[in-house]
Amino acid sequence: MRVRDWQDIVTDVVEQSVDPDDWRAVAGDRRSGIGEDMYLAHPRGGVYQLKTFARNPYDVRGVGTKIARSVDDEIESYLPETDSGRFAVRQPPEDESEAETMASRVEEVIKAHADAPTKPADLFDDVMDAMDSPAFGPIEYDQYDRPDGLDELTTTFEDAEDVLEAEFEEIVADTSVDRGFE
Repeated sequence: MRVRDWQDIVTDVVEQSVDPDDWRAVAGDRRSGIGEDMYLAHPRGGVYQLKTFARNPYDVRGVGTKIARSVDDEIESYLPETDSGRFAVRQPPEDESEAETMASRVEEVIKAHADAPTKPADLFDDVMDAMDSPAFGPIEYDQYDRPDGLDELTTTFEDAEDVLEAEFEEIVADTSVDRGFE
């Protein structure tokens, strides 16, 4: 298991050659101290664990690792279903031409959904497709507590949790941030 900066893990997720709409996530408060825990999972892309904290609103720090190559039945049972909240990883357009093309596609999606009965999740999926989002799907998230799935995944991957927690605590200690923003 290789612990890396959290942004490197997000880059790995973005670069996966898998269906972008099959990702699922679980996130919430850490068990102790500042920050959040997050698991990102895809049936063929694997399972990733992240630990992050906001040093200030513009500086997020953390660590992460890939903890499984695929999602088995046990892991699947801890992940949210499609009726949960939604998350997405997005990439900015490379240039003005790509931004205009993306905006045009999003505009067409909005027009199509305005003219037809639709569900919010369908609109979200279609907008993410129009924006070429590399990863999106349902998320179970609690900004004040820990969802049950988060605790179950933490227990399932206890060894990875211990290693990441130690690395994460070093980052927090090095920044002298004990509570809140610096």
